Amino acid sequence: MVAAGSRRCDFAQSDARAGHSRRVAGNVFGWSLTIALPLLFLGVFFAWPVTALTARGFTGVEGGIDLSGVAEVLTNPRTWRLVRNTLVQAVAGTGASVVLGLPVAYLLYRTRFRGRAALRGLVTVPFVLPTVVVGVAFQALLRPDGWFGFLGWQETLPAVILALVFFNVSVVVRTVGGLWERLDPRVEQAARALGASPWRAFRTITLPALTPAIASAAAVVFLFCATAFGVVLVLGGAGYNTVETEIFRRTTQFLDLRTAAVLSILQLAVVVAALIASGRARANRERALHLQHEGITTHSWSYRSGADVATAAATLLIAGGLILTPLAGLVSRSLRNPDGSWGLQNYRALGTTGQGNALVVTVWQALAASLRTAAIATMIALTIGGMIALVLSRRPRRRAVRRALGLFDAVVMLPLGVSAVTVGFGFFITLNRPLGLNIDLRTAGLLVPIAQAVVAIPLVVRTMLPVLRAIDPRLREAAATLGAAPGRVLRTVDWPLALRSLGLAAGFAFAVSLGEFGATAFLARPDSATLPVVIFRLIGRPGAENYGMALAASVVLAALTATVMMLAERLRSQAGEF
Repeated sequence: MVAAGSRRCDFAQSDARAGHSRRVAGNVFGWSLTIALPLLFLGVFFAWPVTALTARGFTGVEGGIDLSGVAEVLTNPRTWRLVRNTLVQAVAGTGASVVLGLPVAYLLYRTRFRGRAALRGLVTVPFVLPTVVVGVAFQALLRPDGWFGFLGWQETLPAVILALVFFNVSVVVRTVGGLWERLDPRVEQAARALGASPWRAFRTITLPALTPAIASAAAVVFLFCATAFGVVLVLGGAGYNTVETEIFRRTTQFLDLRTAAVLSILQLAVVVAALIASGRARANRERALHLQHEGITTHSWSYRSGADVATAAATLLIAGGLILTPLAGLVSRSLRNPDGSWGLQNYRALGTTGQGNALVVTVWQALAASLRTAAIATMIALTIGGMIALVLSRRPRRRAVRRALGLFDAVVMLPLGVSAVTVGFGFFITLNRPLGLNIDLRTAGLLVPIAQAVVAIPLVVRTMLPVLRAIDPRLREAAATLGAAPGRVLRTVDWPLALRSLGLAAGFAFAVSLGEFGATAFLARPDSATLPVVIFRLIGRPGAENYGMALAASVVLAALTATVMMLAERLRSQAGEF
């Protein structure tokens, strides 16, 4: 009997060891798959096309290494004029966005008032509006017959900078505001009690505490401004070019892939530098967030507070003058018929192919194609981006693993800065027989949503990652101690909390996919063009009817995008980076 009991004990221990081994093997397999799928996706649909295109700058006609193209481009004065234009617009756009975003961040994140949530949503909407729509809106304002035509800014650098600030103020507001609302107000109050003026208390106490968030926002905004495409193409005209628009013109108009490849390499160098700065600033911001006061630090807005009144006035000017005015001008101009009278003729024309059959499909057909494409792109972006966010949210003890995760994070952010034009054209030269398969993905309808998903994935990661990182690791440890398998820990601990950011992540992905233009302009066929591509074609065709249709279509796309983001903002429980 003793021997039998001993054998049963041995069997039980053996079963326990076998069960533990299966759980460990399953855990390793699960995490390996979670890492491998995003790497495979980004490798095939981002790294490979970009590398293949940029490699054209180092190869000759016969395929060997030839650096003459690099030397020719780098010694051309036009190249450095393009670089100068790019840096000037990026620095100016970044500086103006930071200066205008700070008072809005204070009002929306340090004070409480009725309608604050709606105003937060309004400020967020410009960030995800399609670039073509914003370009058309500012163009309508600045045309000689527009509301601000007297400024003479049509097809000038100030017009481009205004549009860039319109886009990026919300990045500053959200990034800086997320830290500002957690600053302990007692430190500044103590300085005021000791006789410091409000300005001195802000300059010596608050501003240094906000520096990590300001630096993080500035690095991201600089990245967006340096790689802006749609607004520069629409507002800059033929006389103002940047590296991004020159890559587009070299590939589409001249088929000069070598020059486009060298310019892509130059742009990539700027992007990598900005991403490194952004990564360091983001790490400093996250450390600052962990160190800040956890209690409620907002106060009710008061007309007796000079800071409250000043920031409210500044916010009204920014929200009204910079955000609402271009949109109101766009709506107003869309209601002007081609003959100058008021009416809905431009909207009724959306069911046609335009003056002189400018389009292959109607605007409503293009909108349906945009919705289908954006839905598929959103599902792809949420799947791949969610996996990446889950991996990056881990807190490994080994230093080497932490460094590997940091490198993985930087690689994932590259699609934010690399030219969408480069990605789109890279698809054309690589995906005719991908991985040796006898298929041509360039003619597949799935290629456009894949390109849009590549652009949206970084935003999904940056939205979901703060929520996943906020999960106390002791919750996972407690669940594992109680016998929960790794998969069950994910389902019961991570998944319920990740759902808090899923709505906002989906909204960002859908809105960005809906308005993506750079890569889609290369990939969309005329009979399945998306709405941004159709709008750009309309404004490039002669005829008042076509321009009126472009205005009306822009209003429809802007309204749809704004609605998506306002709904997503209501589901938001914790702010991501954007």
